[in-house]
Amino acid sequence: MKAVLLNRPSALFPVVMSAAALSIVLGYAVMFGVAPQADEGIAAHTWQILMVGQFPIIAFHVIKWLPTQSKQTLLVLALQLGAALAAIFPVWWFHW
Repeated sequence: MKAVLLNRPSALFPVVMSAAALSIVLGYAVMFGVAPQADEGIAAHTWQILMVGQFPIIAFHVIKWLPTQSKQTLLVLALQLGAALAAIFPVWWFHW
């Protein structure tokens, strides 16, 4: 019986990282407003680290699981992409 890939840390961590990045953006917007700032602060750097830090984890997951469980891997990859796009959208929308 094949294991469900979403239970694997390499599948779940990027989704959690995107959710954390989204919560940082939304929390910053609630606390300080959506006007562009002159200098990037800690929130922007934390968001960037969370978003870029997903790439090695996603690459590991795809390399490890795509050959054996391709359908589940592609579904997990689509979920990870959707979560990343959800975290990227407010940054794009507010022109930060």
